[in-house]
Amino acid sequence: MNHEKKETKKQRNIIIAIVAVVVLAVIAFFSFGKKGSQQSAKTVTVTVGTVGATKAERAIWKSVAATAKKKYGIIVKTKNFSDYNQPNSALKSGDLDLNAFQHYNFLNNWNKANKSNLVAIGKTYIAPIRLYSLKYKSLKSLPKGATIAIPNDTTNEARALLVLKNAGLITLKGTSATKLYSVADIKNNPKNFKIKEVATEQAARVLKSVDAAVVNNDYANPAGLGDKQTIYVEPINKDSYQWINVIVARKKDKNKKAYKEVVKAYQTEKTKQLYKKYYGIKQVAAWDAKF
Repeated sequence: MNHEKKETKKQRNIIIAIVAVVVLAVIAFFSFGKKGSQQSAKTVTVTVGTVGATKAERAIWKSVAATAKKKYGIIVKTKNFSDYNQPNSALKSGDLDLNAFQHYNFLNNWNKANKSNLVAIGKTYIAPIRLYSLKYKSLKSLPKGATIAIPNDTTNEARALLVLKNAGLITLKGTSATKLYSVADIKNNPKNFKIKEVATEQAARVLKSVDAAVVNNDYANPAGLGDKQTIYVEPINKDSYQWINVIVARKKDKNKKAYKEVVKAYQTEKTKQLYKKYYGIKQVAAWDAKF
């Protein structure tokens, strides 16, 4: 009899132990599931529009995404576009959260033309453009009457003329740092330089037939133009402020915490190192530059 009681008690203890283990497992399962759901709910994905992403740009945004995920728990995805006309429209319509491909001047003019109010929420870089020559080694050696080619589209022509102004080759009417100057705004041209307007993509190609040319970086690099052919570099000053590239958001979203954190993830020493690796001195971090 005592033996049967002991067996019964032993079996009961085993059953109780098994039930306890099952109950604890169920509690643990639901606790983990609830915690996991809470963590998933907190995960934010931010989609950033870019244009013509090069190997360098992809590497930079891969680094930014890694920093954003590690420091802020944000998933950064990029969506690349083939031309400059699409990313602002996509941002305005809500297909993107942010974009990063344009400078202040482009943004301001796009907003005016499209009655929009997209806003810059963080600076990225400025890529100073240059005056190149295959015939002369310095500004001083440019002879009177020399022919200088500049891009003929509105924005790049204005920028090129400001480069010539800052180089001391010409003066312009007025002192606005944001005016879209044209050749008609040249006030003084002491050496009677011939300013030749050419298609932006042709500036590098015509360099052999002119004395000097202002060439955008997008075309200078593929053409093999570098320090050896450079006779003047666009300075970083109030005239060049409008050419700073920026991260852009819809106005109503400009203060979103996640978007500000993406900007912080971009504006790092690691990004500066990648600029140096891929661009040398041709691309400069603008978020802490002095203007």
